[in-house]
Amino acid sequence: MPRFDNLAFMQTRAPLFTPVLVTGCLVILTGFAIRASFGIFQIPIASEFHWPRSDFSLAIAIQNLAWGIGQPIFGALAERIGDRRAIFLGALFYAAGLVLSAGATTPLAHQAYEVLVGFGIAGTGFGVILAVVGRAAAAEHRSMALAIATAAGSAGQVFGPPLAEGLLAVMDWQMVFLVFAALILAAMLVLPFMRGPAPASRLELEESMGQLLRRAFADPSYMMIFIGFFSCGYQLGFITAHFPAFVTEMCGPIAAGGVLAALGVTSTSALGAIAISLIGVANIGGTLMAGWAGKHYPRKYVLSSIYLGRTVIAVAFIMTPMTPATVVLFSLGMGSLWLATVPLTSGLVAHLYGLRYMGTLYGIVFFSHQLGAFLGVWLGGRMYDITGNYTAVWWVGIGVGLLSALIHLPIREEAQPLVA
Repeated sequence: MPRFDNLAFMQTRAPLFTPVLVTGCLVILTGFAIRASFGIFQIPIASEFHWPRSDFSLAIAIQNLAWGIGQPIFGALAERIGDRRAIFLGALFYAAGLVLSAGATTPLAHQAYEVLVGFGIAGTGFGVILAVVGRAAAAEHRSMALAIATAAGSAGQVFGPPLAEGLLAVMDWQMVFLVFAALILAAMLVLPFMRGPAPASRLELEESMGQLLRRAFADPSYMMIFIGFFSCGYQLGFITAHFPAFVTEMCGPIAAGGVLAALGVTSTSALGAIAISLIGVANIGGTLMAGWAGKHYPRKYVLSSIYLGRTVIAVAFIMTPMTPATVVLFSLGMGSLWLATVPLTSGLVAHLYGLRYMGTLYGIVFFSHQLGAFLGVWLGGRMYDITGNYTAVWWVGIGVGLLSALIHLPIREEAQPLVA
């Protein structure tokens, strides 16, 4: 006999925008505004302490790795102690890491404190918040709700780098870190509004986390998702950490009287910051489109198309002499595909294995993403110090992007049977 779920019935009439979704968007926006700005500090910090590029790159790489390690931990914590408590704990880690980093004067200290920042991003980022947004959303709204929450991260990316660049014009980088610590703590004032239902079938509630993990790890589709997400992290980590410095040093001059100059962008350093913002602007629309596509088409094909599109755009960019125009075009093109993988990947995990332990399962997949981010950030700094350019790092990103485009195709997109 079919089971009548009164909660699910009521949710079919629920609106798309709920307090849970709005609150989650505000927290993600703030956290990602800070996280996306770290590339702006590459040159100021390296110049002050006369460090090689790889030292601060390693600190950002460790931040990404800690984020990946912390993601399944905070996902499990949220399922154990509650979403809001886990998010607040993450904000405390985030603020502590920023405050301690502001006083760091050695590479080792920066690298150690970025572990705290990485755990903070894990607690206030996609893994925890997308899980609660997914649980609170009606089934017909879930893909779009996840896309909107992801797009909020892009909105943070729009504001974060220019904010960091503007603050650096009036204060030193240490004070900017303290301002950012205050911002992430201030975002916690909206947490009381994050009260969402936890819809789950009887079998989902009875199945233990261990049973679900064994079921997922035995499924080739889950492992393909895990492997495929690696290239997303590599590309995003490398570009976020190194693209501002890359543009600053390698881009041709900004034409006097040109459009960028008229908008106040008169230096390549300013263009580097704006480029990250342009990626965020383009990704707001791209992520919402991905959410729509995930509702109407098989997610695996949409994901494969996104990775293939990134590969083509990256090849075209590095094979063309860099000018302000190509930087803008690359930023808009890559930005339209930037975080578009997140709602599709998280939605695919929820579709295959249910909502009960979505935070943990997505957190494990996201660990692969952050392994890629660690490699992209660290390898970018290391290869720059060895060769004086980023060419090899770009080609590695192109290779892993093509791998992800192919590995998503065999995924079986049918929901897995629950253990009775």
